Amino acid sequence: MLSNKRIQELQLVMEFEKVEECFKEVSSWIENVGRKRLKETINLDDSLEMLLQAQKQFREFDLVASEYCRRGQEALKKMNQWEDFSFVDVHSYRAKLQTYEDQLEEFCTQLDETRHRICETVRLYEFFDKVRQGICCTEEGVKS
Repeated sequence: MLSNKRIQELQLVMEFEKVEECFKEVSSWIENVGRKRLKETINLDDSLEMLLQAQKQFREFDLVASEYCRRGQEALKKMNQWEDFSFVDVHSYRAKLQTYEDQLEEFCTQLDETRHRICETVRLYEFFDKVRQGICCTEEGVKS
């Protein structure tokens, strides 16, 4: 039994190292690229044309960011099997995983919120643009 326990521990350590490699890559991208790009979207331009351009650029970024989020979430799923190994001492690994999971969850949430905010801002600007055009047309009709 002791031998089986040690073999399972070694297997978990080896699997954790693979998952950790993936998380380090995802984590590095989030810190060095993802967060910076999200910060760039805090102040959106005040013209519809510039806002649409910013939305297009964000969509390109969003595709890449969503792929990193997906990869991180898949790696977390692989580690869910650790729940079955309650007799193996995995506390130190769980702490690292929790850190990665928290970082990933926070970034993915910020990404979703930014996506929603940009979409809603574009819709609002499009609405105001239609209202402005309607007012201009009405004013021209009254002048004629």
